[in-house]
Amino acid sequence: MQVRTEAKEAAVAVTVGAVVLIAAYVEDGPAPGVLDWLLVVLAVSALAVHRRAAAVSLAVITACMLGYVVHADAGSLAAFPVLAGVHGVASGGRRTVAVAASLVFVAGFAATGPGTETVVLLLGWFVCAALTGVAGKNWQAYLKQTEERAAEAERTREETALRRAGEERLRIARELHDSLTHSISIVKLQAGVAVHLARKRGEEVPPALLAIQEASGEAMRELRATLEVLRTDVVPDDAGLARLDDLLERARTAGLAAELTVTGGPGRPLPAEVDRAAYRIIQEALTNVARHADRAETGVQLTYGDGVLTVSVEDQGPPSDEPDPGTGLTGMRERVTALGGTLHAGPRTGGGFTVRAELPLGAA
Repeated sequence: MQVRTEAKEAAVAVTVGAVVLIAAYVEDGPAPGVLDWLLVVLAVSALAVHRRAAAVSLAVITACMLGYVVHADAGSLAAFPVLAGVHGVASGGRRTVAVAASLVFVAGFAATGPGTETVVLLLGWFVCAALTGVAGKNWQAYLKQTEERAAEAERTREETALRRAGEERLRIARELHDSLTHSISIVKLQAGVAVHLARKRGEEVPPALLAIQEASGEAMRELRATLEVLRTDVVPDDAGLARLDDLLERARTAGLAAELTVTGGPGRPLPAEVDRAAYRIIQEALTNVARHADRAETGVQLTYGDGVLTVSVEDQGPPSDEPDPGTGLTGMRERVTALGGTLHAGPRTGGGFTVRAELPLGAA
């Protein structure tokens, strides 16, 4: 970008110098000599690099072109390199330097004896060059300020969105705590009391009661973990397949015959989102088996393929129709879709139900 800008400025400087020399040959008077050519070339060279040292460049341009005017008795077009330099210095904010150079050149030009009208016209040109330079500087400052305001507004919108999302998470956490924690605690407490009384009387504790006690305790742990995520936006490291054995053991305690089969093995750690999604899909599928398939025999299979993890849960329950897309299946589908995977959930031929999800391992 800088190289392109310098090339454009050099082209402008060469064009200005060419105009000055062509005007010298067109106007009446002696043709420029070697010294005149050297002065113009030196002025043009200084103009081409004025952005690096604007004040020094303008001083060189003014001296060279003033010498050229005096020596060659040039016309007003000889002021072009100085006008360009004044404009550049003014756009850089050095107005005093621009005014001083303008006055020096106009005074020297007037000393060569041109008409008053020509001097006044030349003075007007310098005023315009200085004003356009100042206007250009102000315009650039305005554009920069506008860009900064736009960037600040964008940052503010993002911060506001994040703040509102945080407030919404806290609100949901409060609602969950107020609506579920008390009820689950009561269930767990009553189940614990019933188990204690049964053991105290020497009676055999019903497996269903033990399952209720275990399930309510796990529900409390899950709820606390969920509330912690909502409040801190940090997911626990063990919120995935590392807890699968515990999940299957609880299912068996509740009377659900669930067997796990693992094919292949992860060549690398699973992405966190895939790990959690696989666990939640299995958890929801087992819950549906317990609710709708009368705790039928169920097979859980994990297949680690080339770039994809396949999760399959099949039960041997009675024949069933296509399920209504309830909250559980909808949640499964949303998880899988978010990871770019596919989900099939429907009745099996001959009875039972199948949930099969393919989760790309490169999605995270």
